[in-house]
Formats: sequence, structure tokens, C-alpha cells
Amino acid sequence: MDYDFQTVTAGEIRCVMREREALLRFKQGLTDDYEVLSSWENDQKECCEWKGVQCSNTTGHVTGLLLHRDDYYFSPIGGKITSSLLELHHLKHLDLSNNDFGGSRIPEFFASIENLEILNLRWSNFSGMIPPQLGNLTKLGILDLSANNVWSENLYWLSNLLSLSQLDLSGGNISDPSWLEAVLKLRSLQTLSLNGCMLVDVTPSAYLFANSSSSSLSVLDLPNNRLTSSAFNWLFNVSTSLVNIDLAYNQLDGPIPDEFGKLKFLEELDLSGNTLANEIPKSLGSSSHLKKLFLFGNILGESLEGLFGNQSCKVMTSLEEVHLSNNQIAGSIPELGACSKLRYLDLGNNKLTGEVPSSLGNLSELEYLRFTFNSLEGLVSEAHFLKLHRLKWLHLSFNSLTIHIAPDWIPPFQLISIQIGSCKMGPYFPTWLQTQTNFSYLDISDAGISDEVPKWLWSLSPKVSLFNISHNQIRGSIPQLSSSFIEMIDVSSNKLSGPVPLLHPNTSVVLFSNNLFSGSISSICTISYTMLVLLDLSNNHLVGSIPNCWENVTGLIVLNLSNNNLSNEIPPSLGSLSNLQTLHLRGNNFSGELPSTLKNCAILRLVDIGDNKLSGNIPPWLGGSSSMTYLSIRENRFYGSIPPEICSLTEIQMLDLSRNHLSGKLPHCFDNFTSLVDKSRTTTSTIGIPVGLDGYIDYALVQWKGQEAEYRETLGLLKLVDLSSNRLVGNIPRTFSNLRGLISLNLSRNNLAGSMDSNIGEMEMLECLDVSRNQLSGEIPIGLGQLNYLAILDLANNNFSGKIPSSTQLQSFDGSVYAGNNGLCGRPLELCQEDVADPSGENDEEKDDGPVIGLSFMQGFAISMAFGFIFGFWGVVGSLFLKKSWRNAYFGILDVIGDWMCATTTLFFTKFKR
Repeated sequence: MDYDFQTVTAGEIRCVMREREALLRFKQGLTDDYEVLSSWENDQKECCEWKGVQCSNTTGHVTGLLLHRDDYYFSPIGGKITSSLLELHHLKHLDLSNNDFGGSRIPEFFASIENLEILNLRWSNFSGMIPPQLGNLTKLGILDLSANNVWSENLYWLSNLLSLSQLDLSGGNISDPSWLEAVLKLRSLQTLSLNGCMLVDVTPSAYLFANSSSSSLSVLDLPNNRLTSSAFNWLFNVSTSLVNIDLAYNQLDGPIPDEFGKLKFLEELDLSGNTLANEIPKSLGSSSHLKKLFLFGNILGESLEGLFGNQSCKVMTSLEEVHLSNNQIAGSIPELGACSKLRYLDLGNNKLTGEVPSSLGNLSELEYLRFTFNSLEGLVSEAHFLKLHRLKWLHLSFNSLTIHIAPDWIPPFQLISIQIGSCKMGPYFPTWLQTQTNFSYLDISDAGISDEVPKWLWSLSPKVSLFNISHNQIRGSIPQLSSSFIEMIDVSSNKLSGPVPLLHPNTSVVLFSNNLFSGSISSICTISYTMLVLLDLSNNHLVGSIPNCWENVTGLIVLNLSNNNLSNEIPPSLGSLSNLQTLHLRGNNFSGELPSTLKNCAILRLVDIGDNKLSGNIPPWLGGSSSMTYLSIRENRFYGSIPPEICSLTEIQMLDLSRNHLSGKLPHCFDNFTSLVDKSRTTTSTIGIPVGLDGYIDYALVQWKGQEAEYRETLGLLKLVDLSSNRLVGNIPRTFSNLRGLISLNLSRNNLAGSMDSNIGEMEMLECLDVSRNQLSGEIPIGLGQLNYLAILDLANNNFSGKIPSSTQLQSFDGSVYAGNNGLCGRPLELCQEDVADPSGENDEEKDDGPVIGLSFMQGFAISMAFGFIFGFWGVVGSLFLKKSWRNAYFGILDVIGDWMCATTTLFFTKFKR
């Protein structure tokens, strides 16, 4: 049944005529596209049998209207709520939850339904101020206004609701600091839910607690607010009967107070998503009623000995769930075998070390086990699973564990999720997997398997959604999988061969890269892959053309066919991929021009078509891709000038047009590249894929500091322009100096002329600059020496002249970076003539008058020095060479002199510094 309504029959008593008419008027104001209220008709006299209507068995009066929507596939009730409900004087229960009243305000007349005990308007799209008149409903026991866009100046209107036991205003704006004072006056309140209400810190007085009557409060639900650790000052005085406390996703920091362990009725504690630190208090280990503990997403450190030490499991006999992931907990996993009721154990994303204790195999109630992303090591054997009959989720990935299981072992469980990637279990396929027939997730990646892929692997479970056997050395071929629904399949980085198999039409992610697949990819045309969002066939041996049928794959976000042997032209149907964000076609043999239909891929972020045989002009429409961040057409046969439209790529961070036949002048609009002008602006290399991945990490091959490297996680930090190895002419535009965020600029191997811009020092983030093998002239600008991050420089083979500016940076480079500039001088090249004539570096005006030394004197002095050096050198060295005892004595004296000079120099500089 679509709507879960409860109908009460009043026997011989017919419903009250006045109330039946009131219900019909109420219906007239509503919109009911799904005809939920089809039974509410004038000819149906017995209104107590209408859907959603409850009547008293004795009086026939309407006591309840339960019009909540339970089936979200169907349209909700909406429209206008009329005041005819006031005719229902005996109405006790009004439930309009999960409907859509179009952002209208909560009717004030609800406050006049004086016998109302339950009012539920949850998720019904009300907005505006909560009518404070609701405080007149003195019989109200349950009030739920959650998940609406409502607000209240304060909660003082609650003060008359002395019968209220459950209050839920979650999602409303209740930011007034008086909220706690108002709540503490509700003596019957048992459950308080103010999730996401923008609550701020309060500092209640001791008088307030002394006069409060809230000792009945058992559930305190305050997550997603702005509460800080000062909330601990009042929390433990609110009630002595707290059973459930939820303060997740607030602004709590510091240590977890010991007082939590003293709440003797506490069953569930959620402090996740804060910045709580230090060790988990030992007092929690003595909470005999504690069932669920949520502390994930903090910065808790040290070990688990505080919580589970001293045989805490024998005290915590009720413990069922432990959520401690995403902290900084270190040490080893404690012995938990005595926690006999434990169903859920999540210690992932911590700093745990050591072995997994085999006593975990005694947890017969355990359903969920997650130790991923730690530093655990050692063996995992059959003993670890001895009594785990209920285990459904096994997550041990990203540790250094070795799973050592006998080939004939039959597990006691049937797993739903098997995620044991990076756990070594090779070289053979684990045969115990054959017993698992109901799993949805399988990850045995990086497991050291070098076996032939078994046929049974592909038909184990009809429910498999995520299948990952990547980063092994698995051999063999994959059968046709068109009848096996696998939402995400990752077999990358293996030795799989044969043709690319057919996949199920609803497959979303296909990762087949780095294998030995061969043949064509024409099979893509045989099935309409409407759900496919990621296809990676890179680094295989695929041949032939790309088929022209991509209108069948319109949801594709990432297409990677790079580094194969594909050839011929790029098909125009690729332009039908309107959702495409990443296109990798590098390293093939594509020829011809880029199809103009690609301009329809309006949200492209990364295009890499480098290392092919593509030709023609760079199409101006490339500049229309406003989201383009990385563009590489490197090593093709493009010719003509760089179109000025390319400057419309304001988000571009990497532009590589190198190794083509481009000619003409450089555009003067490169400072339109906003991402390269703004040095603080970066982007992310993660593209969100809406299936079982955290996100696709995009990458680019980049010529960086003289070497080709692949960038993934740090790709978003890269800012590069490479126009090298073309036939570009003219000056380097001054606008390049405005690219303050640029990290690498390569203009080498062109025919550029003119001088370098004197403002080049403004490119303060520049690390690599290569303008070698051009016809640049003039002096090297002084600003070049002001680039503090400059690590790679090449100015060789130009026509630069003059003295190399003095700076720590420029003199630190090898002389080869200045070679081939006949007019250059100064360190690290030969000294300039003025420096030879005036080694002191003083100007003529600053020299003292004195005798002038003639050139003939200098020549005679040089000749005398030469002969003196020859005879003196061989007179000493020859003697040392012929006489061993002299040789030993001589070098001994040198050692003594060296030590004396070192000590004297050190003492001198020490005194100088003082």
C-alpha cells in the first residue's frame, strides 16, 4: 500500500455529519495528484473508513488525521490547509509529514485545536516563523516540526507545554541563546532533537539547574550545531537519566570528559566529526549499559588501552557498536574476544600497528569489521574467523597483512563486502572465494596474485556491484560480461590479454588500463551503454579506428584511450558526449583535423591529444571551453598561428602546444589566463564519479624540469605554459610578466626575437624558464635575478649581450645555461672586460690616484710567473715523487697547517660575529 494509513471502524456508530463535512472542505483546499484521498467522497457516508481518518470506537468523533506520505515514488499532498479542521473538536493526532505545502507558513489556527496531543509536520516544506501560539496546546505530548525551513526568535513559547515528552525542531533556526533555559522548564520532556538548528554556546546559571525539572530527559540529540566544549559545563547537569547523547559535528575540542563514563544509564554516545583529542577516557570502559560508541572523525590519539584495558569487555557487556575510524589512534588492537555482543567494529584510518589478534574470531555476533588504512602487519588465518558466522563486511585493505588460508578452508560466513586489497594472498587465487556467492563488493587488488584468472571468478555472485582485481600480475582473458551486472569493474595493471569484452549495459565504470588487451574497440557500438561514466582502456595494444557511435554513451565523463595503436581520424560522434570532462587520446596514431563537433563538449576540463599525427590549424572553438584547465596538443603536426580565442580559457593552468609547426607571433592576451595570473588560485585533480569510487584522480603527462613526468594528486598545483619547438616569431609579449602564478614557461626552439621584458621579476612563482635556441637579444633583465624560486634556467643559443646581473640565483647556475650568447660576460662565464681591468669593481671616480702599471710590464710579469711556476713546481713535486720519506713528512706538515688555519679562521669569525 502506498500510504500507510490506519482505518478504525466505529461499528454501528456513523461518523459525525459536521465533522464529515469539515473533512470534505479540508480536502477541497488540497492538491492530491495521486488521489490519496479518493475515498473521501460525498456519497461515502462513513468517514471513519476514509483513508487516514481515525475515529473513536465509542463516540464516532474524528480523533486522528494520518496523512503522511510513506512512498516517495508518488506525489505528495499539497495545497492550502483550511481552517475547517477546527470543526474537529476531538482531534488528538494530526500527521501531515512528508508532504509538500510549497513553503507556506504553519497555520496559526493549529493552536486552536485544543485537544491536540500529537502534531507531526516533518518534511512538509513549511517555512517562516514557528507560530508561538502553538504554546497554547497544553495537551501536546509530541511536537515534530523537523526538516522544514522554519525559525523561532526564542523558545519561551514552549513554557506552557508541560505535557510535552518529545520535541523535534531539527533543521530550524533556533540560534537564540535562551533555548536551553526554555527546554529545562519542560518537566515531562524525554526526547529533545535540535539537529542542525544553529545552536550557539550558552552559559546557564547554577540557579537554573537547581530549579529545572528536566530529570526525565533521556535523549539529547544536538548534532550539526555550533556548540563548543563549554557545553560540557552544563551537559552533565541537564539530567541524571541520559540514555542517548548526540553531539556529532559541532565544534568540540580538547579531551573527552571522564564524566561520560559516570552516566550510568548511557547506551549511545555520538561525538563524531569534532576535533576531540587525547586518549579515550578509561571511565567509558566501565559503562556497563553502553551499546553504541561513535567517536569517528576526531583527532583522538594514543592507544585503545584506556577504553579496552583491564578486561573492559567483561564490564562493557552491552557493547554492540564501536566507530573509531578517522582518528590518530596508535598502538595495537586490544583483545576484544570477550566483547561477546559486538556487532560493528570500525577502527579504519588510524595509526594502528602490530598484528590482528586471533581472539576476534570469538565474536560470534560480529557483522562488520573494518581495519582499512592502518599499519597492521602479520598473518591473518582461519583462527581469526573461527566463529564469525554473522560476518557480512570484511574490510582489511591498505595494511601490510598476509592472509594465509588453507586451500580447502570453508568460511563460516557469507560476505556482502570483501575489501582486502593490498593484503598479500598470492601467488594463487584464494580458493575460499568460491564459497562466497552473495557479495556486492570485491576488492583483492595489489594482493600479489600472479595466477591465471579462474573462470569461476566471473560467475560467483549475481549481485556484484564493485569488482576490483587491479595491480596484480593476473593472466588470461575476460569472458563476455554483457549478462553480468557489474557497476564498477577495475582490472587495471595486470597481464590480461585478448579482446575487450562486452559489458552489461548498466555498467558505470570500466578500468582496463595497463594490460595486454588487443584488437579493436568496435564492440562499444553493439550495446547502448547509457550508464557508463568512466572508460579507461589506456596502455594496451588496441588497434584500428575509434568507432563512430558515441551517441550511445552520452553519460560519459572520462574517456581515456591513450597509449595504444589506434589510428585514423577522431570520429565526430565524440561531440555527442555533452557530459565529458576528461579526454585522453595521447600516444596513438590519430591523423586529420580535430572534429568541430567536439565544441559541443562544453564542460571539458582536460584534453590531452599529444603525441599523434593530428594536423590543421588549432581550432578557434577550443577557446570556448570555459572549464578547460589542462590542454595538451604536444607533438602533433598543427600549423598556423595560435588563435587569439585561446586566451578565452580563463581557467587554464596547463597549456602545452609544443613540438608542432606553429608559426606567427605570440598573442598579447595571455594575461587573460586568470588561473595563471592569480598565484593563490589552484584547482583539484579529482573528478567526481557518482559510483563506488571516492573520485577519479585525473592526471597529465608533463614535460617538467627537462623530464616527462606524470602528475596526479599534485596536478591541481601545476601551472605551466609550453610553446617550445615551433616556428613562432616576433617579440615575447610583455603580458607574460603578468602571469604571477606561472611556475614553468618554455618558449625554447622558436624564432623569437627582441629583448626580455624588464618586468619579468614580477613572475614571482616561476621555477622553470627556458627561452633557449631563439634570437633574443639585449641584456638579461635585472628582474630575472629576483625570482627566488627559479631552479631551472636556460638562455643558451640566443644573442644576449652585456653583463649577467649579479644575484645569488643567476650566478648559481652552470655556465652552459648562458652558452651560445657571444655578447654575454660575467660570472659564471668569463669576466667582463671592465671587471678584468678593474677587479675591485670600483668606479673610476672612487679610485685613489697612484702609479699606472703599463701593459708591457704586465706581459713581462706574466712570462716570469709562468717560468717560475714550472721550475718551482717540478723542483718540489719531483723531489716528493722520488723520496717517500720526504713525501710523508711534507703531507704531515700540510695536515698540521690545515688544522691550525681551520681553528684560527673559526675563532676569527666567532669574534667577528660578537
